[in-house]
Amino acid sequence: MYNLFQNQEIADLAVIHVGAGPRHLLQSSDLTGPEVRTILDLAHALKKRRALGLPIQPVENRTLAMIFEKQSLRTRFTFETAMRELGGHAIYLTKQDIDMGKRESVYDVAKNLSQWSSLIVARLYEQATIEELAAHSEVPVINALTDQEHPCQALADVMTIEECFGKRPVKIAYVGDGNNVANSLAVTAALLGHEVVISSPPGYECKDSVYAYPNVHHVYDPIEAVTGAQVVYTDVWVSMGQEEETELRLQRFAKYQVNDELMQHAAEDCIFLHCLPARRGLEVTEDVIDGPKSKVFEQANNRLHAQKAVMQMLLEGALA
Repeated sequence: MYNLFQNQEIADLAVIHVGAGPRHLLQSSDLTGPEVRTILDLAHALKKRRALGLPIQPVENRTLAMIFEKQSLRTRFTFETAMRELGGHAIYLTKQDIDMGKRESVYDVAKNLSQWSSLIVARLYEQATIEELAAHSEVPVINALTDQEHPCQALADVMTIEECFGKRPVKIAYVGDGNNVANSLAVTAALLGHEVVISSPPGYECKDSVYAYPNVHHVYDPIEAVTGAQVVYTDVWVSMGQEEETELRLQRFAKYQVNDELMQHAAEDCIFLHCLPARRGLEVTEDVIDGPKSKVFEQANNRLHAQKAVMQMLLEGALA
């Protein structure tokens, strides 16, 4: 173990233990509550250090392979920046580059990249694909979004909540599609003791395993969900790959728009979160997402620090 920081109080949050063998982050439930706590403490510390302009490069000359089947702004930029600031280098591979599963089998991609890279980040359409990739990879694999999970987004979400409310448990209301973002947010927040209420129309609930956590609940009435909540969260109603369902989804989710009227039922000190990109006028109105309670850009910023913490801990064996 070694000291990355001059400030001992911050250093205590970033003690690294060298382990062996690849540990993957494929879904939020892959982490325990204490592991989530350690990642977030390190993320807060890394953010403070960056604000002070102090360098940190514990993984010099490591290479990050980034497999992206889906377009991205925040995910690509923050992972590449995080790896560079850790002292490594990222290589971006699109579907046009490798066409994983067709031009190259998932097995072959995993075996090849394991020889050249220290870490693989994958943003894919299907959860089954990233699980297959990880099964054959000899280096850690991080889920940067699939149809079922978005664990790094959830870490940044909870980090943002802690910046506003500290580490005390709060009520989080997620209104809208019970999608990958909702699945990961609910589990990650529940692991830290937060109350999570999901409100979506019938047929669009989170996956069943999410509701196995005693502090995660579902209600169909968005007003009931939001009442007294310190955090109100939503996401787009139509995700990438669901374009053919647009008309139906717009009809089904019309009553689940986060607007000023709905926000009036939340706690007085509530904040609004959205993983972005947003469709203003659909899942959220402009006055909410661009208003004083919105923390969406702080939330986006925290993707950098949360992901940097995850990569550092995986590369140094702290999540072995």
